[in-house]
Amino acid sequence: MPEIVIPDCFKFLFDDAPYKVTYGGRGSGKSHSIARALLIQGAQEKHRVLACREFQNSVGESVHKLFADLIEEYDLHEFYEIQKTTIIGRNGTEFLFAGLRHNVSKIKSFEGCTRVWVEEAQAVSKGSWDILIPTVMRTAKSQIWISMNPDLNTDETYQRFIAHPPSDAIVRKINWSDNPFFPVGLRVEMLALKEKNLDEWLHIWEGHPRQALEGAIYANEMRQATEELRICSVDHDKSASCFTAWDLGWSDMTSIWVWQKIGFDVRVIDFYQNRMEGLDHYIGWLERRGYKYERHFLPHDANQGQLSAAGKTIATQLRTRGMPITVLPQLPIKAGIAAARTLFPRLWFDEERCADGLDCLRRYRYDVDQQTGQYSSKPLHDDASHGADALRQMAVAINDPRPKETKTAPRLTPQFAPSPSAWGAL
Repeated sequence: MPEIVIPDCFKFLFDDAPYKVTYGGRGSGKSHSIARALLIQGAQEKHRVLACREFQNSVGESVHKLFADLIEEYDLHEFYEIQKTTIIGRNGTEFLFAGLRHNVSKIKSFEGCTRVWVEEAQAVSKGSWDILIPTVMRTAKSQIWISMNPDLNTDETYQRFIAHPPSDAIVRKINWSDNPFFPVGLRVEMLALKEKNLDEWLHIWEGHPRQALEGAIYANEMRQATEELRICSVDHDKSASCFTAWDLGWSDMTSIWVWQKIGFDVRVIDFYQNRMEGLDHYIGWLERRGYKYERHFLPHDANQGQLSAAGKTIATQLRTRGMPITVLPQLPIKAGIAAARTLFPRLWFDEERCADGLDCLRRYRYDVDQQTGQYSSKPLHDDASHGADALRQMAVAINDPRPKETKTAPRLTPQFAPSPSAWGAL
């Protein structure tokens, strides 16, 4: 094999440790160095390598091309065969590529992988980590490699592997200044941003977490909830009823919040979301949680086609199963956001069970007008918006928690007393 040069700061990739974490800003050479190290290790001995990220709809969105380019650059074709969706080594080493989010069955098929590279790991959710780690970390030979440019310091990956890393993890912050191959062109771009926007430069090039996403809709509300310690361990009161609020989708997320009203407080005790699953999947999740449900609140499109089956709407299917539901009226998004902001001071979130939902609320932000470059009045439609939309339904539901019965005025028939014929002598 030809000589493959890797920056000295990445020597730790060849050490023996179950978790290897590298984070920092742009231009550090993280992806290229990790890919080179995996190609070397895959040639030295047989490995089953999984390169994954949170979202991946096709192999074209993976690092498959990066590996293929390096095989071409170092003329490794005699050893590695580049296939359409995999890369195979002559010694049986195999490179696989996959997305993690809401792909449980596929993740579980990767048991036996000895090297797992999680790229762009800042976006990986708690739910994905909770499935991936026990699936692949089953032998002494198994290792998880993590590369990321930090986003928020409240993100699951940042908290799990940087703020509070496992005791047996190797964690390295590596920036452009550690890269001996840092391009001159990027240096010009970097210095220009430093002059223009120091905070943005610290985030992009120095790997500092953001304090909040730009344009985040609930930034102040989430900051206040954090400062007031309302994101914590929240008990489920088994004597009290539970309510749910939904946002419906198919290729988009279906998101569900579960809460209880205890006095003035609203205890948000659970959250779940998934995509491309039928209604039975979500009903099964609700049943497995073992809560005592009083009412389920659905958005207006529950009377339309989302997740419909045999011509029956979601509302009809749930009513057929005997589930108490209310289909909420359609409100302008701006009004729903205002209702959610009014509700926020009453909300207590369970930090563990609601982790992915809290991530949605932190990342829910306004879209950018492509013409002006300024934030528009409309929220960005992305993977964070569905959990936030479900919270809007919760706010509307709590303001009017039950469908009011229409009371009609009583029908009154006048009765007439006859006049006395005589009062007698006065």
